[in-house]
Amino acid sequence: MQTPEPNLSLLLALQRQAHAADPAPTEATRRDRLQRLAALLDKHVENFTAQIAQDFGTRAAAEITLTEVVPVRSALRHALGHLRAWMRPRRAATGWMFLPGRSLLLRQPLGVVGIVSPWNYPLLLALSPLVDVLAAGNRALLKPSELTPCFSQGLRLAVAEFFQPEEVVVLTGDATLGQAFCAQPFDHLVFTGSTAVGRLVAQAAAKNLTPVTLELGGKSPVVVDTSCDLGKTLDRLAWGKLINAGQTCIAPDYALVPRPMVGPFVDALRASMQRLYPTFQGNPDYTSIASDRHFARLQALVADARAQGATVLELEPSNGVRQMPPVLLLDVHEGMRVLQEEIFGPVLPIVPYDTLEEAIAYINARDKPLALYWFGTHTAHRDQVLAQTQSGGVSTNDTLVHLAQDGLPFGGVGPSGQGYYHGEWGFRRFSHEKPVFVQSRWSGGGLVYPPYTPRLQKLLRWLGRRH
Repeated sequence: MQTPEPNLSLLLALQRQAHAADPAPTEATRRDRLQRLAALLDKHVENFTAQIAQDFGTRAAAEITLTEVVPVRSALRHALGHLRAWMRPRRAATGWMFLPGRSLLLRQPLGVVGIVSPWNYPLLLALSPLVDVLAAGNRALLKPSELTPCFSQGLRLAVAEFFQPEEVVVLTGDATLGQAFCAQPFDHLVFTGSTAVGRLVAQAAAKNLTPVTLELGGKSPVVVDTSCDLGKTLDRLAWGKLINAGQTCIAPDYALVPRPMVGPFVDALRASMQRLYPTFQGNPDYTSIASDRHFARLQALVADARAQGATVLELEPSNGVRQMPPVLLLDVHEGMRVLQEEIFGPVLPIVPYDTLEEAIAYINARDKPLALYWFGTHTAHRDQVLAQTQSGGVSTNDTLVHLAQDGLPFGGVGPSGQGYYHGEWGFRRFSHEKPVFVQSRWSGGGLVYPPYTPRLQKLLRWLGRRH
Protein backbone atom coordinates (compact mmCIF):
# COMPACT_ATOMS: atom_id res chain seq x y z
CA MET A 1 0.00 0.00 0.00
CA GLN A 2 1.33 3.41 -0.90
CA THR A 3 1.96 5.56 2.14
CA PRO A 4 -0.19 8.71 2.39
CA GLU A 5 2.57 10.63 4.18
CA PRO A 6 4.10 12.45 1.16
CA ASN A 7 0.78 14.04 0.21
CA LEU A 8 0.15 14.92 3.83
CA SER A 9 3.56 16.45 4.21
CA LEU A 10 3.14 18.52 1.04
CA LEU A 11 -0.24 19.84 2.15
CA LEU A 12 1.07 20.66 5.59
CA ALA A 13 4.07 22.45 4.04
CA LEU A 14 1.74 24.39 1.72
CA GLN A 15 -0.37 25.59 4.63
CA ARG A 16 2.70 26.42 6.71
CA GLN A 17 4.05 28.57 3.87
CA ALA A 18 0.71 30.32 3.54
CA HIS A 19 0.64 30.98 7.29
CA ALA A 20 4.20 32.36 7.19
CA ALA A 21 3.14 34.73 4.42
CA ASP A 22 0.10 35.91 6.42
CA PRO A 23 0.73 35.10 10.10
CA ALA A 24 -1.86 37.57 11.41
CA PRO A 25 -5.03 37.36 9.27
CA THR A 26 -7.22 40.42 9.58
CA GLU A 27 -10.71 40.35 10.98
CA ALA A 28 -12.03 40.68 7.42
CA THR A 29 -10.09 37.61 6.29
CA ARG A 30 -11.29 35.52 9.20
CA ARG A 31 -14.85 36.72 8.76
CA ASP A 32 -14.70 35.80 5.07
CA ARG A 33 -13.57 32.26 5.89
CA LEU A 34 -16.33 31.80 8.46
CA GLN A 35 -18.91 33.16 6.01
CA ARG A 36 -17.68 30.75 3.34
CA LEU A 37 -18.06 27.90 5.81
CA ALA A 38 -21.63 29.04 6.46
CA ALA A 39 -22.27 29.21 2.70
CA LEU A 40 -20.81 25.71 2.29
CA LEU A 41 -23.25 24.41 4.89
CA ASP A 42 -26.17 26.24 3.30
CA LYS A 43 -25.44 24.78 -0.13
CA HIS A 44 -24.67 21.21 0.89
CA VAL A 45 -26.76 20.62 3.99
CA GLU A 46 -29.31 18.42 2.20
CA ASN A 47 -26.56 16.35 0.61
CA PHE A 48 -24.78 16.02 3.96
CA THR A 49 -28.01 14.90 5.61
CA ALA A 50 -28.65 12.24 2.98
CA GLN A 51 -25.04 11.05 3.09
CA ILE A 52 -25.07 10.66 6.87
CA ALA A 53 -28.36 8.76 6.73
CA GLN A 54 -26.90 6.48 4.06
CA ASP A 55 -23.81 5.82 6.15
CA PHE A 56 -25.85 4.89 9.22
CA GLY A 57 -28.57 2.95 7.44
CA THR A 58 -31.36 4.78 9.26
CA ARG A 59 -31.03 8.24 10.75
CA ALA A 60 -33.77 10.85 10.66
CA ALA A 61 -33.13 14.12 8.85
CA ALA A 62 -34.74 15.98 11.76
CA GLU A 63 -32.29 14.39 14.21
CA ILE A 64 -29.30 15.27 12.02
CA THR A 65 -30.56 18.86 11.76
CA LEU A 66 -31.14 19.13 15.51
CA THR A 67 -27.90 17.54 16.71
CA GLU A 68 -25.45 18.54 13.97
CA VAL A 69 -26.61 21.32 11.65
CA VAL A 70 -28.18 23.61 14.25
CA PRO A 71 -25.16 23.58 16.62
CA VAL A 72 -22.74 24.36 13.78
CA ARG A 73 -24.90 27.25 12.58
CA SER A 74 -25.11 28.51 16.16
CA ALA A 75 -21.32 28.31 16.54
CA LEU A 76 -20.85 30.27 13.31
CA ARG A 77 -23.26 33.02 14.39
CA HIS A 78 -21.60 33.20 17.80
CA ALA A 79 -18.09 33.46 16.33
CA LEU A 80 -19.07 36.08 13.75
CA GLY A 81 -20.82 38.11 16.45
CA HIS A 82 -17.89 38.08 18.88
CA LEU A 83 -14.87 37.90 16.57
CA ARG A 84 -13.84 41.54 16.87
CA ALA A 85 -13.92 41.43 20.67
CA TRP A 86 -12.01 38.15 20.81
CA MET A 87 -9.23 39.53 18.59
CA ARG A 88 -8.55 42.61 20.73
CA PRO A 89 -5.38 42.61 22.85
CA ARG A 90 -6.23 41.97 26.49
CA ARG A 91 -4.97 44.20 29.28
CA ALA A 92 -3.31 42.36 32.15
CA ALA A 93 -2.37 43.52 35.62
CA THR A 94 1.03 45.16 36.00
CA GLY A 95 3.07 45.07 39.20
CA TRP A 96 3.23 48.44 40.95
CA MET A 97 7.03 48.54 40.70
CA PHE A 98 6.77 48.51 36.90
CA LEU A 99 4.21 51.27 36.46
CA PRO A 100 3.56 53.27 34.33
CA GLY A 101 4.44 50.36 32.02
CA ARG A 102 1.58 48.12 30.97
CA SER A 103 1.00 44.44 30.30
CA LEU A 104 -0.91 42.95 27.35
CA LEU A 105 -1.91 39.60 25.95
CA LEU A 106 -1.85 39.35 22.15
CA ARG A 107 -3.91 36.50 20.71
CA GLN A 108 -2.10 35.14 17.68
CA PRO A 109 -2.95 32.19 15.39
CA LEU A 110 -1.04 28.98 16.09
CA GLY A 111 -0.62 28.16 12.39
CA VAL A 112 -1.90 24.84 11.03
CA VAL A 113 -4.33 22.72 13.04
CA GLY A 114 -5.15 19.07 12.35
CA ILE A 115 -8.70 17.86 13.09
CA VAL A 116 -9.53 14.14 13.38
CA SER A 117 -13.31 13.69 13.62
CA PRO A 118 -15.35 10.54 14.45
CA TRP A 119 -18.28 8.77 12.85
CA ASN A 120 -21.05 9.29 15.39
CA TYR A 121 -21.68 12.99 14.66
CA PRO A 122 -19.60 13.38 11.52
CA LEU A 123 -20.78 16.86 10.52
CA LEU A 124 -20.82 18.44 13.98
CA LEU A 125 -17.47 17.08 15.14
CA ALA A 126 -15.68 18.05 11.94
CA LEU A 127 -17.09 21.56 11.51
CA SER A 128 -17.56 22.69 15.12
CA PRO A 129 -13.82 22.73 15.90
CA LEU A 130 -13.17 24.14 12.41
CA VAL A 131 -15.28 27.20 13.30
CA ASP A 132 -13.01 27.93 16.26
CA VAL A 133 -9.85 27.17 14.28
CA LEU A 134 -10.79 29.59 11.50
CA ALA A 135 -11.98 32.29 13.89
CA ALA A 136 -8.56 32.16 15.57
CA GLY A 137 -6.92 32.77 12.17
CA ASN A 138 -5.52 29.30 11.55
CA ARG A 139 -5.47 26.92 8.60
CA ALA A 140 -6.68 23.35 8.88
CA LEU A 141 -6.33 19.80 7.62
CA LEU A 142 -9.28 17.53 8.40
CA LYS A 143 -9.39 13.73 8.57
CA PRO A 144 -13.03 12.53 8.93
CA SER A 145 -13.88 8.95 9.82
CA GLU A 146 -13.60 6.15 7.29
CA LEU A 147 -16.74 4.65 8.90
CA THR A 148 -18.88 7.37 7.28
CA PRO A 149 -17.49 7.17 3.73
CA CYS A 150 -20.39 8.89 1.95
CA PHE A 151 -20.31 11.93 4.18
CA SER A 152 -16.51 12.08 4.31
CA GLN A 153 -16.29 12.17 0.54
CA GLY A 154 -19.08 14.75 0.34
CA LEU A 155 -17.30 16.95 2.86
CA ARG A 156 -14.02 16.67 0.95
CA LEU A 157 -15.63 17.87 -2.27
CA ALA A 158 -17.61 20.64 -0.58
CA VAL A 159 -14.56 22.04 1.22
CA ALA A 160 -12.55 21.96 -2.02
CA GLU A 161 -15.32 24.02 -3.63
CA PHE A 162 -15.24 26.79 -1.02
CA PHE A 163 -11.63 26.84 0.24
CA GLN A 164 -8.17 26.89 -1.30
CA PRO A 165 -5.82 24.05 -0.29
CA GLU A 166 -3.67 26.49 1.65
CA GLU A 167 -6.73 27.33 3.82
CA VAL A 168 -8.65 24.10 4.53
CA VAL A 169 -8.30 20.59 3.12
CA VAL A 170 -10.18 17.36 3.87
CA LEU A 171 -8.33 14.07 3.43
CA THR A 172 -10.24 10.80 3.22
CA GLY A 173 -8.77 7.40 3.89
CA ASP A 174 -8.53 4.47 6.27
CA ALA A 175 -6.73 3.94 9.57
CA THR A 176 -3.35 4.03 7.80
CA LEU A 177 -4.01 7.62 6.78
CA GLY A 178 -5.27 8.37 10.28
CA GLN A 179 -2.02 7.14 11.85
CA ALA A 180 0.09 9.15 9.41
CA PHE A 181 -2.12 12.20 9.97
CA CYS A 182 -1.64 12.18 13.74
CA ALA A 183 2.12 11.83 13.31
CA GLN A 184 2.42 15.13 11.40
CA PRO A 185 4.03 18.12 13.15
CA PHE A 186 0.90 20.24 13.38
CA ASP A 187 0.82 23.37 15.48
CA HIS A 188 -2.17 21.80 17.28
CA LEU A 189 -4.09 18.54 16.88
CA VAL A 190 -7.76 17.98 17.74
CA PHE A 191 -8.95 14.41 18.14
CA THR A 192 -12.46 13.23 19.01
CA GLY A 193 -12.90 9.52 19.65
CA SER A 194 -12.36 6.73 22.13
CA THR A 195 -10.03 6.93 25.12
CA ALA A 196 -8.00 3.97 23.84
CA VAL A 197 -7.32 5.61 20.48
CA GLY A 198 -6.83 8.97 22.16
CA ARG A 199 -3.85 7.54 24.07
CA LEU A 200 -2.26 6.49 20.77
CA VAL A 201 -2.93 9.90 19.25
CA ALA A 202 -1.31 11.63 22.22
CA GLN A 203 1.76 9.41 21.90
CA ALA A 204 2.08 10.14 18.18
CA ALA A 205 1.68 13.88 18.75
CA ALA A 206 4.19 13.88 21.61
CA LYS A 207 6.99 12.86 19.23
CA ASN A 208 6.59 16.27 17.57
CA LEU A 209 5.72 18.10 20.79
CA THR A 210 2.37 18.86 19.14
CA PRO A 211 -0.17 20.14 21.67
CA VAL A 212 -3.44 18.21 21.57
CA THR A 213 -7.09 18.68 22.38
CA LEU A 214 -8.55 15.25 23.10
CA GLU A 215 -12.32 14.89 23.29
CA LEU A 216 -12.81 11.31 24.42
CA GLY A 217 -15.62 9.68 26.36
CA GLY A 218 -16.10 7.26 29.22
CA LYS A 219 -18.98 6.26 31.41
CA SER A 220 -21.10 9.34 32.07
CA PRO A 221 -23.35 8.78 35.10
CA VAL A 222 -26.88 9.89 35.85
CA VAL A 223 -27.60 10.57 39.52
CA VAL A 224 -31.31 10.35 40.29
CA ASP A 225 -31.91 12.15 43.59
CA THR A 226 -34.56 11.14 46.12
CA SER A 227 -36.22 14.50 45.30
CA CYS A 228 -36.58 13.70 41.59
CA ASP A 229 -40.08 13.99 40.12
CA LEU A 230 -39.93 10.97 37.82
CA GLY A 231 -43.05 11.91 35.89
CA LYS A 232 -41.76 15.35 34.90
CA THR A 233 -38.11 14.78 34.03
CA LEU A 234 -37.51 11.32 32.64
CA ASP A 235 -38.46 12.28 29.08
CA ARG A 236 -35.22 14.31 29.17
CA LEU A 237 -33.23 11.29 30.28
CA ALA A 238 -34.90 9.05 27.69
CA TRP A 239 -34.18 11.59 24.95
CA GLY A 240 -30.52 11.96 25.93
CA LYS A 241 -30.02 8.21 26.06
CA LEU A 242 -31.78 7.36 22.80
CA ILE A 243 -30.85 10.27 20.52
CA ASN A 244 -28.60 8.75 17.84
CA ALA A 245 -29.38 5.39 19.51
CA GLY A 246 -27.02 6.23 22.35
CA GLN A 247 -24.03 6.71 20.03
CA THR A 248 -23.10 9.97 21.72
CA CYS A 249 -19.90 10.63 23.64
CA ILE A 250 -21.82 12.39 26.42
CA ALA A 251 -24.79 9.99 26.44
CA PRO A 252 -25.91 8.79 29.89
CA ASP A 253 -24.00 5.54 30.40
CA TYR A 254 -25.49 4.25 33.65
CA ALA A 255 -28.05 5.46 36.19
CA LEU A 256 -27.55 5.65 39.95
CA VAL A 257 -31.02 5.38 41.48
CA PRO A 258 -32.13 5.37 45.16
CA ARG A 259 -32.94 1.77 46.00
CA PRO A 260 -36.62 2.34 46.91
CA MET A 261 -37.13 4.23 43.62
CA VAL A 262 -35.73 1.60 41.23
CA GLY A 263 -39.12 0.09 40.35
CA PRO A 264 -40.91 3.41 39.73
CA PHE A 265 -37.85 4.71 37.87
CA VAL A 266 -37.86 1.73 35.48
CA ASP A 267 -41.59 2.08 34.85
CA ALA A 268 -41.35 5.84 34.24
CA LEU A 269 -38.28 5.53 31.99
CA ARG A 270 -39.85 2.78 29.88
CA ALA A 271 -42.99 4.89 29.47
CA SER A 272 -40.91 7.90 28.43
CA MET A 273 -38.91 5.91 25.88
CA GLN A 274 -42.06 4.48 24.37
CA ARG A 275 -43.66 7.93 24.15
CA LEU A 276 -40.68 9.16 22.17
CA TYR A 277 -40.47 6.02 20.00
CA PRO A 278 -43.71 3.98 19.93
CA THR A 279 -41.72 1.38 17.99
CA PHE A 280 -38.00 1.03 17.38
CA GLN A 281 -37.34 -1.39 14.53
CA GLY A 282 -38.64 0.08 11.30
CA ASN A 283 -39.14 3.51 12.92
CA PRO A 284 -37.60 6.18 10.65
CA ASP A 285 -37.08 8.44 13.69
CA TYR A 286 -34.89 5.89 15.48
CA THR A 287 -31.24 5.69 14.44
CA SER A 288 -29.47 2.49 13.45
CA ILE A 289 -26.30 1.31 15.12
CA ALA A 290 -23.63 2.54 12.73
CA SER A 291 -22.03 -0.79 11.77
CA ASP A 292 -22.37 -4.54 12.17
CA ARG A 293 -19.26 -4.54 14.36
CA HIS A 294 -20.69 -2.03 16.81
CA PHE A 295 -24.04 -3.84 16.83
CA ALA A 296 -22.32 -7.14 17.63
CA ARG A 297 -20.35 -5.48 20.45
CA LEU A 298 -23.56 -4.16 22.04
CA GLN A 299 -25.24 -7.53 21.74
CA ALA A 300 -22.21 -9.12 23.42
CA LEU A 301 -22.41 -6.64 26.32
CA VAL A 302 -26.05 -7.59 26.94
CA ALA A 303 -25.31 -11.30 26.59
CA ASP A 304 -22.45 -11.06 29.09
CA ALA A 305 -24.68 -9.27 31.61
CA ARG A 306 -27.45 -11.83 31.17
CA ALA A 307 -25.03 -14.72 31.60
CA GLN A 308 -23.81 -13.21 34.87
CA GLY A 309 -27.28 -12.85 36.36
CA ALA A 310 -28.52 -9.42 35.24
CA THR A 311 -32.24 -8.89 34.73
CA VAL A 312 -32.58 -7.83 31.09
CA LEU A 313 -35.58 -5.64 30.18
CA GLU A 314 -35.92 -5.26 26.41
CA LEU A 315 -38.42 -2.64 25.32
CA GLU A 316 -39.07 -4.55 22.11
CA PRO A 317 -37.95 -7.99 20.94
CA SER A 318 -34.97 -7.62 18.62
CA ASN A 319 -35.23 -9.01 15.11
CA GLY A 320 -31.48 -8.73 14.58
CA VAL A 321 -31.48 -5.53 12.54
CA ARG A 322 -29.20 -2.66 13.55
CA GLN A 323 -32.11 -0.57 14.86
CA MET A 324 -31.45 -1.97 18.32
CA PRO A 325 -34.33 -1.54 20.80
CA PRO A 326 -33.37 -0.10 24.20
CA VAL A 327 -32.30 -2.49 26.93
CA LEU A 328 -32.46 -1.72 30.67
CA LEU A 329 -30.27 -3.84 32.94
CA LEU A 330 -31.03 -4.52 36.60
CA ASP A 331 -29.10 -6.57 39.18
CA VAL A 332 -25.79 -5.59 37.62
CA HIS A 333 -22.39 -6.00 39.31
CA GLU A 334 -18.82 -4.92 38.69
CA GLY A 335 -17.77 -8.16 37.00
CA MET A 336 -19.99 -7.38 34.01
CA ARG A 337 -18.46 -5.76 30.93
CA VAL A 338 -21.36 -3.33 30.77
CA LEU A 339 -20.08 -1.62 33.93
CA GLN A 340 -16.46 -1.66 32.75
CA GLU A 341 -16.66 -0.43 29.14
CA GLU A 342 -18.19 2.66 27.59
CA ILE A 343 -21.51 1.43 26.20
CA PHE A 344 -22.11 3.82 23.29
CA GLY A 345 -25.52 2.42 22.49
CA PRO A 346 -29.11 2.07 23.78
CA VAL A 347 -28.24 -0.04 26.83
CA LEU A 348 -28.66 1.42 30.33
CA PRO A 349 -27.48 -0.35 33.51
CA ILE A 350 -29.32 0.76 36.64
CA VAL A 351 -27.26 0.78 39.83
CA PRO A 352 -29.15 1.21 43.15
CA TYR A 353 -27.70 3.26 46.00
CA ASP A 354 -28.70 3.84 49.63
CA THR A 355 -27.12 7.21 50.42
CA LEU A 356 -25.98 10.14 48.31
CA GLU A 357 -22.48 9.71 49.72
CA GLU A 358 -22.50 6.15 48.38
CA ALA A 359 -23.48 7.36 44.91
CA ILE A 360 -20.73 10.00 44.95
CA ALA A 361 -18.17 7.42 46.08
CA TYR A 362 -19.27 5.12 43.24
CA ILE A 363 -18.61 7.84 40.67
CA ASN A 364 -15.29 8.86 42.21
CA ALA A 365 -13.99 5.28 42.27
CA ARG A 366 -14.04 5.32 38.46
CA ASP A 367 -12.40 7.33 35.70
CA LYS A 368 -13.55 10.95 35.52
CA PRO A 369 -16.42 11.03 32.99
CA LEU A 370 -16.97 13.39 30.09
CA ALA A 371 -20.41 14.35 31.43
CA LEU A 372 -22.50 13.98 34.56
CA TYR A 373 -26.26 14.37 34.97
CA TRP A 374 -28.26 15.05 38.13
CA PHE A 375 -32.04 14.91 38.42
CA GLY A 376 -33.89 16.33 41.41
CA THR A 377 -35.13 19.45 43.22
CA HIS A 378 -33.02 19.35 46.40
CA THR A 379 -30.44 22.06 45.72
CA ALA A 380 -28.19 21.09 48.63
CA HIS A 381 -27.94 17.56 47.19
CA ARG A 382 -27.24 18.99 43.75
CA ASP A 383 -24.50 21.24 45.08
CA GLN A 384 -22.97 18.34 47.01
CA VAL A 385 -22.74 16.25 43.84
CA LEU A 386 -21.29 19.18 41.88
CA ALA A 387 -18.70 19.95 44.55
CA GLN A 388 -17.60 16.39 45.29
CA THR A 389 -17.33 14.91 41.78
CA GLN A 390 -15.29 15.80 38.69
CA SER A 391 -16.49 15.56 35.11
CA GLY A 392 -16.00 17.33 31.82
CA GLY A 393 -19.41 19.03 32.00
CA VAL A 394 -22.77 18.81 33.74
CA SER A 395 -26.44 19.24 32.95
CA THR A 396 -28.90 19.22 35.83
CA ASN A 397 -32.45 18.04 35.25
CA ASP A 398 -31.59 17.45 31.62
CA THR A 399 -29.06 15.66 29.43
CA LEU A 400 -26.65 16.72 26.68
CA VAL A 401 -27.73 20.35 26.56
CA HIS A 402 -24.61 21.81 28.23
CA LEU A 403 -22.83 20.86 24.99
CA ALA A 404 -25.07 23.26 23.05
CA GLN A 405 -24.11 26.37 25.05
CA ASP A 406 -21.73 28.50 22.99
CA GLY A 407 -20.81 30.45 26.11
CA LEU A 408 -19.56 27.32 27.90
CA PRO A 409 -16.41 25.35 27.08
CA PHE A 410 -16.69 21.70 26.08
CA GLY A 411 -14.08 19.13 27.00
CA GLY A 412 -13.12 16.27 29.25
CA VAL A 413 -10.92 15.74 32.27
CA GLY A 414 -8.37 12.99 32.79
CA PRO A 415 -9.24 9.85 30.77
CA SER A 416 -12.29 11.58 29.27
CA GLY A 417 -10.15 14.17 27.53
CA GLN A 418 -7.98 17.23 27.82
CA GLY A 419 -8.46 20.76 26.59
CA TYR A 420 -11.60 22.75 25.89
CA TYR A 421 -13.09 24.40 22.84
CA HIS A 422 -16.38 26.10 21.77
CA GLY A 423 -16.85 29.83 21.42
CA GLU A 424 -14.24 32.05 23.03
CA TRP A 425 -12.75 28.99 24.73
CA GLY A 426 -12.04 27.53 21.30
CA PHE A 427 -10.69 30.82 20.00
CA ARG A 428 -8.25 30.90 22.91
CA ARG A 429 -7.43 27.22 22.57
CA PHE A 430 -6.30 27.71 18.97
CA SER A 431 -4.46 30.97 19.66
CA HIS A 432 -1.14 31.72 21.29
CA GLU A 433 -1.80 34.32 23.97
CA LYS A 434 1.52 36.12 23.81
CA PRO A 435 2.42 38.13 26.90
CA VAL A 436 3.81 41.58 26.11
CA PHE A 437 5.17 44.21 28.50
CA VAL A 438 5.13 47.74 27.09
CA GLN A 439 7.71 49.83 28.90
CA SER A 440 7.06 53.50 29.56
CA ARG A 441 9.57 56.21 28.74
CA TRP A 442 9.34 57.09 32.44
CA SER A 443 10.55 53.70 33.63
CA GLY A 444 12.32 53.58 36.97
CA GLY A 445 14.24 50.44 36.02
CA GLY A 446 17.52 52.32 35.94
CA LEU A 447 17.29 52.81 39.70
CA VAL A 448 18.15 49.15 40.29
CA TYR A 449 20.97 48.74 37.80
CA PRO A 450 24.55 48.12 39.01
CA PRO A 451 26.66 49.28 40.68
CA TYR A 452 24.85 48.08 43.84
CA THR A 453 25.41 50.97 46.18
CA PRO A 454 24.55 50.76 49.90
CA ARG A 455 21.49 52.96 49.26
CA LEU A 456 20.33 50.59 46.49
CA GLN A 457 20.90 47.52 48.64
CA LYS A 458 18.79 49.10 51.37
CA LEU A 459 16.02 49.73 48.82
CA LEU A 460 16.19 46.13 47.55
CA ARG A 461 15.99 44.76 51.09
CA TRP A 462 12.90 46.88 51.64
CA LEU A 463 11.32 45.67 48.39
CA GLY A 464 12.12 42.07 49.33
CA ARG A 465 10.20 42.46 52.58
CA ARG A 466 7.22 44.28 51.09
CA HIS A 467 3.98 42.26 50.71
